[in-house]
Amino acid sequence: MTSPIRLSDASLPSLPEAISRPRYDRAALTPGIVHIGLGNFHRAHQAWYLHRLMQEGLALDWAIIGAGVRPYDAAMREKLLAQDCLTTLIELDPSGTSAEVTGAMIDYLPIEEGNGALIQAMADPAIRIVALTVTEGGYYVDPVTGGFDARHPDILHDAANPGRPRTAFGAMVAALKLRRDAGQGPFTGQSCDNLRGNGAILRQAVVSLARMSDPDLADWIEAEATFPNSMVDCIVPATGPAEIALARDLGIDDAAPVSHENYRQWVIEDDFCAGRPDWDRVGATFSDDVHSYEMMKIRILNAGHQVIANAGELLSVETIAGCMAHPLIGPFFRRVETEEIVPHVHAVPGMTPPAYLDLIERRFSNPAIKDTTRRVAFDGSSRHTGFVLPVLRDGLASGAPVEGLALVEALWARMCAGRREDGTTIQPNDPNWDDLRAAAARARDRPLAWLEQSSLYGDLAGAERFASAFETWLRRIWAEGTETVLAAYSG
Repeated sequence: MTSPIRLSDASLPSLPEAISRPRYDRAALTPGIVHIGLGNFHRAHQAWYLHRLMQEGLALDWAIIGAGVRPYDAAMREKLLAQDCLTTLIELDPSGTSAEVTGAMIDYLPIEEGNGALIQAMADPAIRIVALTVTEGGYYVDPVTGGFDARHPDILHDAANPGRPRTAFGAMVAALKLRRDAGQGPFTGQSCDNLRGNGAILRQAVVSLARMSDPDLADWIEAEATFPNSMVDCIVPATGPAEIALARDLGIDDAAPVSHENYRQWVIEDDFCAGRPDWDRVGATFSDDVHSYEMMKIRILNAGHQVIANAGELLSVETIAGCMAHPLIGPFFRRVETEEIVPHVHAVPGMTPPAYLDLIERRFSNPAIKDTTRRVAFDGSSRHTGFVLPVLRDGLASGAPVEGLALVEALWARMCAGRREDGTTIQPNDPNWDDLRAAAARARDRPLAWLEQSSLYGDLAGAERFASAFETWLRRIWAEGTETVLAAYSG
C-alpha cells in the first residue's frame, strides 16, 4: 500500500490524480487579506471562495495571511507553516467522499504578546481586508443589551495599552492608527462569524475600543472604514484523529485537514472601502438585504442546532445526524422549528422559510458529517442568547407559542448540571461553565434560579408565560427524564 504524501508545495505534483490542487503559481501570490482566527470554518469557507477565484487566474493579489491572538493559536500556526499553509478539504456526502487541496493562504504571523507582528501586517497598505472568525462570543458584547462590554479586563487592558493590545480589536485599532498617521486609508473589517449584523457588531467593537483611548481616531475609523455585514454557512466539524486518518486514506499526510458538507452559502453586503475580490464569480451573493438571509439562517439553522444539541448530550447521542435520527429528538426539532421558529422568519429570493427548514433538516441528517453534539452545544451562553432567545422574545411579543422554546431552555439548564442521564460526566463546555453549573444546581429545586441569570435572560424571568412553561418542563425533566418529556411534548 502506498504511503500518504506529506503535504507541501513541493509535493503537490505527486498527490493522487483524483485530488484537485492549485493550478496557480503560489509563489507569485501577494497578500491582500489578513484573517484572524484560522479555524476550520474559515479554511472551508472564505479561503475556499478565494481559492476558487485563483483557480480562474483571478484575485492573485488577495492572498491570505493568517493570524491569531491567543496562545493556543500557536499550535495551528506550526502545523500550517510546516505544510506551506496548504489545506486539504474533504467533502463528506452520502454519495461519496472527495478532496481538494487549497492554497489561498500564504503565511501565518507569529503569536506573540502585544501582537506587534499582527499590527505591522495590518498597517501595510497592501492589506485591504482584515477578516475574522473569532466565534460568536468573541466580540465583547453584553448579551442582554447588545452593547459593547467596556468593562471586560481584556478591553480595559487594551484601552490602557493601545500599543500592546491583547485582543484582535485592539490590534486592529493600533494598525488603523498607523495607517491614519501615515496618510493611508483604512482597511475593511469583515466578520465571518455567525452573528446577526456581524459587520455592525465588529464596527461597534473597533470604534468603541478606539474611543476609550483616542476619540479622534475613533471618529476617523467611523467615517472612513467599512464593516460589511454578511451571512456565512457551511457545516464544518472539528478535526480529530478520524479526519486525519481519512486524509491519509485519500493519500495525503495533512496535519490539519478540514472536512465539510456539500453546501456553502455566503451573502455579503457590498461595502468595501479598499476594494474586494469578485467572490460572486464563484458563488457568493452580494446583497443589500443581508439581514433577511442571516435571519433565516441564524434562526432556523443556528437556533435549530441549539434545539437538539442539549437533548443529544443528555441522552448520549454523539452526533447531530444521530440526533436527527433519534425517534424523539428528530420530531422535537421538527415541531419546535415549524411552530415556534419558522413563523418568525421571512422569505428571501428563491427560498421560503419552510423550504429552508427542509434543506436544514436534510443537512443535519447527513450521516457522513460527524458533527458532534458537544461541538454544537459549546458556548451555550453565547449561542442561546444570540440564536434562541431573540426568537423567544418575538414569540412572547406576538402571542405566538413558546412552549417548545421553553423546553429548549430547560434542556440546556439540565445539561449544565454536568451529568448525562446514563451517569457519565459532561466535561466543561462553556467559558462560563462554573457559573452555569452553580445555577443549574440551584435550579434543580427552584427552576426560576436558572432564569434569574440576568446576564443571560435579562427580564425574561418576569415573562410569566415563558417562566411558567420553563419551570414545568425543568421539574418534569428532573423527575421523569428527558425521553419522557420529549415524548410528552412531541406526542
